[in-house]
Amino acid sequence: MAAQQLEIDDTTPFDNLDDRQVEFGGHVDGEAYQFAVQYSVLEALSGSQPDGDAEDRFRRYRAAIEYAALAALAKGPDRPIIVISENDLDREDQA
Repeated sequence: MAAQQLEIDDTTPFDNLDDRQVEFGGHVDGEAYQFAVQYSVLEALSGSQPDGDAEDRFRRYRAAIEYAALAALAKGPDRPIIVISENDLDREDQA
């Protein structure tokens, strides 16, 4: 069985300043999901807090975010939005 892959829709990333997360849509195994990556994840990956550049950081760390999104999805795909937290990061991806 092939490993799951997330295909991010590049037209969907949106910096939700109020909730301090970048929201985006994607498909896993043909199913559509909505995701949100918390600013704390972007900070963990980059070493500093997002300051008006959250969407740029999202693009820069896309591979690590895709991996973390799959980890978050595995915890329960039935949620309306899959929130990616620091707990979903593989610590090796932060190096």
